[in-house]
Amino acid sequence: MKLYLDFDKKKELCSLGKALSSEVRIEILKLLEQQSLNVNEIAERLEIPASSAAMNVRVLEDAGLIRTELKPGVRGSMKICSKQCGEVEILLKETGTDAQVEVINMPVGNYVDYEVSPTCGMVNDTDYIDGEDEPRCFYNPLRTTAQLIWFGAGYVEYRFSNAGVQKKVLKMAELSAELCSETADYDLDCPSDITLWLNGIDAGTYYCPSDFGGRRGKLNPDWWEDKNTQFGVLKTWRIDETGTYLDDVKVSDCRIEEYRMTETPYISVRIGIKKEAEHIGGVNIFGSHFGDHPQDIRLKLHY
Repeated sequence: MKLYLDFDKKKELCSLGKALSSEVRIEILKLLEQQSLNVNEIAERLEIPASSAAMNVRVLEDAGLIRTELKPGVRGSMKICSKQCGEVEILLKETGTDAQVEVINMPVGNYVDYEVSPTCGMVNDTDYIDGEDEPRCFYNPLRTTAQLIWFGAGYVEYRFSNAGVQKKVLKMAELSAELCSETADYDLDCPSDITLWLNGIDAGTYYCPSDFGGRRGKLNPDWWEDKNTQFGVLKTWRIDETGTYLDDVKVSDCRIEEYRMTETPYISVRIGIKKEAEHIGGVNIFGSHFGDHPQDIRLKLHY
């Protein structure tokens, strides 16, 4: 898979530079070229402390060069490391000073349509909204206050205003959300294929390994129990003139003009699980006051 970066992605460029500035981290990349390894195996092969291996793995993961997933081990869980990126392309030129960006933040409870199956529910800052495992609760008017929603199968659909798109030339769109799998309580071995549809077109599927828990989400309110889902992973879909990308990895040749952004008065964003998905492991969608990332579902429109 290929990673695309340019001057607009300053944080990602710095993370990549840091990741490649260490001989140890380069050796880790070479090891993972051959096979997936856990942190202790990496430490043994490079003859470094396990704590040092864990730190270097974290740096490589932050840069998007490797991915990790927690798997059950003999004593608790262990982190399995796999190579994610085989090629990096960096565009070292300005993309233009006349570019404009419109940011639309959509609260997770502001969906316009849904079809969900248990386990399902939602909470806001202070309490549960209606009952658990009852799809009817998704009609509750208090849903607009939701900060975390979850369901075992199905989808939720949001509609973003496209007033700007109707007046300007859209060059790129980015959709980001904090997501993870869903099961009762939490489960680190709970894979789910979470798909994004944009105006009804499949924009790519995120394979999530876990319904994450084991430590508290950084933003979670005190009343939220430790046994519950705690945090997700911030995923970003990008659509431009060259294709469709998930976390800078190309997942489709479908270009931005093919998503028909101006045909209706809105941009439809659907998040869910395909009925024929290999891993039907549900979805948690985090708002700005739950999980690790202080944001709602965010759509960036670049003109």
